[in-house]
Amino acid sequence: MERGSWKQYRNRFWRIKLSEMDYYVVKYSGPFGFIKPWTAVRDSETFSQQFLTPSIIEGIEKKLFPELLSSTGIHKIKGHRLSYDQVTNQQEVIQTRGWNSTRKGSQFLFERPTAVILRGILHNPILKLAFETLEDARKAQMQHICLCRNEDILLSNEEIIQTSKHEFEQNEALFSGYELVFEKNDQAFLVGYHRVTQEPMFGWIRVVGQPINTY
Repeated sequence: MERGSWKQYRNRFWRIKLSEMDYYVVKYSGPFGFIKPWTAVRDSETFSQQFLTPSIIEGIEKKLFPELLSSTGIHKIKGHRLSYDQVTNQQEVIQTRGWNSTRKGSQFLFERPTAVILRGILHNPILKLAFETLEDARKAQMQHICLCRNEDILLSNEEIIQTSKHEFEQNEALFSGYELVFEKNDQAFLVGYHRVTQEPMFGWIRVVGQPINTY
């Protein structure tokens, strides 16, 4: 066998092996979930994203597996899928970053002005997380997760689904939704900057089935 043919065969073999890899999928759901936009959050209106950035997935992973707090990157979550019913606007009171000072006699008074913005909330979000081992999936299933704010809690109340990597990426009936694939290629775009490393984050959106729930 020629060198080039052997290399192609080897690459094809490993692609097949990876597609057959077992995934253990944990499903989380809740009434609301806020996905923080990476653009300015102090606009008059902010809308939720249809995708999760690498730093959000990393934060969820560190919440589920606190032993990974000292390491940077995503280690256990091998894939995810996000779907929801609709985006509903809710009012939220915010404060400015700076302080205003006024002088009253010999004293100075400091205050932070407030404002009201409309923030997009995902209604009935469903998030599926894929793990390589059943042990990791079981540990994750016993916990709740937060989508950027502690009051937006998602719980897992269903059985763990065992599937293959190929099925997780292709099965529209079981795993519909949006997934930002953390790769930098011709389809990728800038999705923000990592809060810890300050490095730019890139990805491209995989859409499986119908991400907007209609039932």
